[in-house]
Amino acid sequence: MNFVNNKNLIVLTGPTAVGKTDLSIKLAKIVNGEIISADSIQVYKHLDIGSAKITFDEMEGVKHHLIDVLDPREGFNIATFKDLADKAIDDIYSRGKLPIITGGTGFYIQSVLYDINFTDNEDDGYRKSLEELAKIEGPQHLHDMLRKIDPSSADLIHANNLKRVIRALEFYHQTGQLISEHNKEEASKASPYNFAYFVLNCNRQLLYDRIDKRVDIMIEQGLVDEVKFLKDELGLTKDLVSMHGLGYKEILSYLNGDISLDEAIYILKRDTRHFAKRQLTWFKREKDVTWVDKDILDTENSQLEFIINELKARNIIS
Repeated sequence: MNFVNNKNLIVLTGPTAVGKTDLSIKLAKIVNGEIISADSIQVYKHLDIGSAKITFDEMEGVKHHLIDVLDPREGFNIATFKDLADKAIDDIYSRGKLPIITGGTGFYIQSVLYDINFTDNEDDGYRKSLEELAKIEGPQHLHDMLRKIDPSSADLIHANNLKRVIRALEFYHQTGQLISEHNKEEASKASPYNFAYFVLNCNRQLLYDRIDKRVDIMIEQGLVDEVKFLKDELGLTKDLVSMHGLGYKEILSYLNGDISLDEAIYILKRDTRHFAKRQLTWFKREKDVTWVDKDILDTENSQLEFIINELKARNIIS
């Protein structure tokens, strides 16, 4: 199939473990597309099992971007993602292909769709003071600070996502504007893309069962050994951004002797379910979203047929 012009873009997202990966591969083959990963952990090398990273064989020849591009000692944030994603989109267009953004980080997706501008002016001193405060009082203290200033952001950012909590506080300190208001203003801009934004979903209990099963499979595949390698051989610690990801921080706590393996698995399942719930909350607040309900469209073929028809209706493909 051909696509109509070089500003067309597809988003295929949804909560963790819903089944985005397999569907995205099949879609990419149909529309002559390449995939851009909107995932804050799959971007790192060596973090494979815990991030449910797609393997080379599973890619089935479809080119993927923003996977295995950073050393796990490097930082990664929304501004870095957008810069890398914008370059990937230009690269994909240059070869006559159609970009497909997939992954579950809604804010990352929004940043590309609406070309959100991120300030480069950071206050190192203020940020470091917040980091020190978090070490003394704990992440929840900073989250409480954010809630007093910007309840909307606090609702969307988990207390343990210290990087985003600090960024929201830092933004307010710098500009006097709530980051939630800034993001809303940016997202209200017209998109530079003719896009279709699909959210894959299924009933909540089935999703939670899939999450629990995925965690069990990760343990069977060797998640503990993977984190042990990252800790012992690469020297990664809990302070690094890469180690904040679900699966890594819990197993690292086990390896550090803070909790038992059973506790780590329980916490991982629980927190992943909570994460999926927050993802769905985000997607429900987004505009221009098309839901792909797996309870109604209960086969991949029916899901693909629905998506293809939508793409044709929007003149994204012909």
